[in-house]
Amino acid sequence: MNRIRNFCIIAHIDHGKSTLADRLLEYTRTVEGKEMQAQVLDNMDLERERGITIKSHAIQMKYIYKDEEYILNLIDTPGHVDFSYEVSRSIAACEGALLIVDAAQGIQAQTISNLYMAIENDLEIIPILNKIDLPSAMPDEVEDQIIELLGCKRDEIIRASGKTGEGVYTILDAIIERIHAPKGDPEAPLQALIFDSVFNSFRGIIAYFKVVNGSIKKGDLVKFFATGKEYNADEVGVLKLTMSPQKEVTCGDVGYIISGIKTSKEVKVGDTITHVKNPCKTAIDGFEEVKPMVFAGVYPIESEDFEDLRASLEKLQLNDASLTFQPESSVALGFGFRCGFLGLLHMEIIQERLDREFNMDVITTVPNVSYLVHDKKGNVKEVHNPSGLPEPTLVDFIEEPYIRASVITNTAYIGSIMSLCLGKRGILLKQEYISGDRIEITYDMPLGEIVIDFYDKLKSISKGYASFDYHMNDYREAKLVKMDILLNGEPVDALSTLTHVDNAVNFGRRMCEKLKELIPRQQFDIAIQAAIGAKIIARETIKAVRKDVTAKCYGGDISRKRKLLEKQKEGKKRMKQVGNVEVPQKAFLAVLKLD
Repeated sequence: MNRIRNFCIIAHIDHGKSTLADRLLEYTRTVEGKEMQAQVLDNMDLERERGITIKSHAIQMKYIYKDEEYILNLIDTPGHVDFSYEVSRSIAACEGALLIVDAAQGIQAQTISNLYMAIENDLEIIPILNKIDLPSAMPDEVEDQIIELLGCKRDEIIRASGKTGEGVYTILDAIIERIHAPKGDPEAPLQALIFDSVFNSFRGIIAYFKVVNGSIKKGDLVKFFATGKEYNADEVGVLKLTMSPQKEVTCGDVGYIISGIKTSKEVKVGDTITHVKNPCKTAIDGFEEVKPMVFAGVYPIESEDFEDLRASLEKLQLNDASLTFQPESSVALGFGFRCGFLGLLHMEIIQERLDREFNMDVITTVPNVSYLVHDKKGNVKEVHNPSGLPEPTLVDFIEEPYIRASVITNTAYIGSIMSLCLGKRGILLKQEYISGDRIEITYDMPLGEIVIDFYDKLKSISKGYASFDYHMNDYREAKLVKMDILLNGEPVDALSTLTHVDNAVNFGRRMCEKLKELIPRQQFDIAIQAAIGAKIIARETIKAVRKDVTAKCYGGDISRKRKLLEKQKEGKKRMKQVGNVEVPQKAFLAVLKLD
């Protein structure tokens, strides 16, 4: 056990975590020759295309230090705020963390929030200044920022470059010297914490765990604490680039177990594995339950695919424990699921993974957040969907979720960022200078305003320099109204939204204009209306596609033309009564991209 080190890499998005992980694998000879490629650990096509890490990845390395062989278990983590749950689970399986800061960009919002998460778990932090080979690097200024944030000494910060490999051996030595070996009792009953799981169509569900006490051997009869189910450990092993079977995984090590589990409900991330014959008394404290921030309906395009979609979501949930879902139905779209996501990028990634990994074509409705509706009898109801809102006459008041948002930016962009936040009904709490020309602004803002396009706008206003991080704060009373979109007088429930009174008219008008562009023309006029209750606040009309029926009447009496036009008019009227309007998927997505 004294020769095991478990550590993870934490940083803001795009500070070079995956590249540095590549160098560590290369210098410890874990990955060699043909297997070596950029972003070795990012094994999803989606991660490579976008250049971001979506899943945390565990891998074991061996390193000789002072003539002794050490086992290093590395977990590479995502940097984006939407995947912070992945980071929190990785941190729980480690004793130390490499905090990586880009020498050109300095400390950013997610660096701070991931660091606090690591400190709460009592991890040993090794600060690393990455990308020092860049011409735009400012190593001295960024070192000052790190010292101010961590309170460490200047010689504790390691200067490195994931690209050139500079400083990598220093990092490996520091991991062994500074991070303590895992604590635990090899003789105690088995306690292993499940921190991730994946679905394999041939072998069932594979659970990744960290052994806290005891050890687990191949063929052991084990049970999962939360579900109480018992299994045979058909195969146990450690995670190299591929899974490497072992006879035994000992105390302090990170490994995997295959026991032929078929149903995804039986494996819970955060659960404890123990022996059936000599069980441990208590489970390990798992992870706090994740709170979804954004809700959206996910519906199959063909209604008979509903059960396939359920199976796909369950398999995806194994691999991404922050996804939550429950069945719901909609008049316009049939049966589907109400899914909870941690943010818009998370929602986009889930949709993309459903398509690629499970071949599921889905329609996603407008994302919204959960509101607390207080009725006049004093009851409180949580509403995720505008269609679940009670009658306006029964509602006393509605509370919406507020978040505490912190934006770190360059002082040059402070004016435009403040006006963006005020436009989103933000309340300024404080602003403080971190160092030089970098400033942190803290706001209380309604989550519903941020859900749609806040992050994109923030990035474009600040030319990519502002970084943004948030956490749930509380619920506050708000003047919200339900806005419906009507097509030919019929409400489309998937397009209805809850919006603030001040934004309603403007939002309704823009939505009608956008739908006019996207809904294809029919043989009859289509009226698109935005309504609050019985009051219409905006309207657009899509003109009918018409055939020129009077083309054959050249000359002659006007009454002949009139007769043909009247006949056409009757037909259009009849068609309007029976015709229905198909709303394309583009229209649902366009609502998100309203500028």
